[in-house]
Amino acid sequence: MTEQKKMAKIVYEALDEKKGYDIKLIDISEITMIADYFVIASGDSTTQIQAMINNVEEHMHKNGYAVKRVEGNKNSTWVLMDFGDVIVHIFDKAPHGSSWITAM
Repeated sequence: MTEQKKMAKIVYEALDEKKGYDIKLIDISEITMIADYFVIASGDSTTQIQAMINNVEEHMHKNGYAVKRVEGNKNSTWVLMDFGDVIVHIFDKAPHGSSWITAM
């Protein structure tokens, strides 16, 4: 398993642990140079989204990975976490949230 896939798997498991919805792990390495994986998920509330963010940061830190940048905050309907090779998108499920994900 590549280092990038290991990172994506850690993120996936951290999101799943906090009951994230519609979690998708997408290999974008053949499409773009900005990252190797997108991990996309949604949550029911700002409280759940914040718990997901905190859990991802904690799991990644324990494994030696630091977040490079976070866009959005605890009141946002969309948060982006940039770990370099892995970019995490967390959306608020309602009202418009991540319904577009299911169309993919």
